[in-house]
Parts: sequence; C-alpha cells; structure tokens
Amino acid sequence: MSDSKKVTWFPAKKNGWGWGKPNTWQGWLVWSLYMFVVIAISFIFDPKETLIQWSIWVGISTFLLLLIYYIKGESPSWKWKRIERKKHKLFK
Repeated sequence: MSDSKKVTWFPAKKNGWGWGKPNTWQGWLVWSLYMFVVIAISFIFDPKETLIQWSIWVGISTFLLLLIYYIKGESPSWKWKRIERKKHKLFK
C-alpha cells in the first residue's frame, strides 16, 4: 500500500512563476533553517564591512535553498489568473 503520489514540500504559485509557501513541516523546516543561516551569516560577516564575503555566503545558501525547492517542489510554470472585478478594490 504505497502512495504513488509525490509529496511536494513547496507548491507552485497560483499566480506568477515560482513556488509558494511550504505546505509540509519539512518545507517549513528548510525555509526556517535558511532564514536562520542568513541571519547567522549577517552576524558573522557584517555586510557593511565585508560585503563580498557576506554576498558569497548568502548566495551559496540561496542556491542550496533553490536547489531544494527544485527537487522537492512542484515544477514551476507561469500561471496567470484574472482578478474578478468584485474582488478587486480598485474597481469598487
């Protein structure tokens, strides 16, 4: 009784291109760990003084996050939904 459906940690966005908020605890853990790492890097390498080192480390961690999004998320594709007039505040 194995479930053949792949569990996605990061669903595709409903509008636009990319991924939305995580929908599993594993996704939230990865996202939280990424935020913690970026904050830790900012404490270790002050962006005002060592911008190049800070940028390299944040870039590496962002690349790893995007790699996990790509592996464990739905495949991103461009989606565009029309906004209904009654829901859009500009037309009220």
